[in-house]
Amino acid sequence: MSKQGFSALPLVLVCAALVTGGVVLNAASSVKAEDQAPQTVKEGKEAMDTDHLTKMQKYVTQHDGTEPAFQNEYWDNHEPGIYVDVVSGEPLFSSLDKFDSGSGWPSFTKPIDQASVKENVDHKLWVPRTEVRSKDADSHLGHVFNDGPKDKGGMRYCINSAALRFIPLADLEKEGYGEYAKLFEGHGTSEPAGDEKK
Repeated sequence: MSKQGFSALPLVLVCAALVTGGVVLNAASSVKAEDQAPQTVKEGKEAMDTDHLTKMQKYVTQHDGTEPAFQNEYWDNHEPGIYVDVVSGEPLFSSLDKFDSGSGWPSFTKPIDQASVKENVDHKLWVPRTEVRSKDADSHLGHVFNDGPKDKGGMRYCINSAALRFIPLADLEKEGYGEYAKLFEGHGTSEPAGDEKK
């Protein structure tokens, strides 16, 4: 082999080493950058913590389940207050719109804010039904039917107790829902304040 051949060999080896080293360094820096990159921010349902839920609450809200009629927490609750999503705490229904439907589940004529719920067609039974879900947490709440009180719009939101948490009127301020106390003004359900409370 010529001298030129021998002199070119070290140069080739050096170049190969530099290229290989650059690839390794780039790969290492990529891994390091990936490790240091912030985690993807979860939004919507994925961002909601469900660790605090009971087995029944998870079954209902996360797996579209239905609790037993007449064997649930709020079907016969007559206290004034609001009902919030058990997952997210989003206000959903008011006791002012609750009525006894005879179904064994809490029934309401309307949500506090129509924008807080969304409706989907449910084909799980032999007849299509309209499923009700919470907007923020996408919790399965129950179903809505058009056989409610005619004088109040004719709708019946048949909701699982397990999808709800009840906030009594007296606790609205303490629980961070003070703005909803105004719903009860003029309905004879306001809690007297201070020394007026007997």
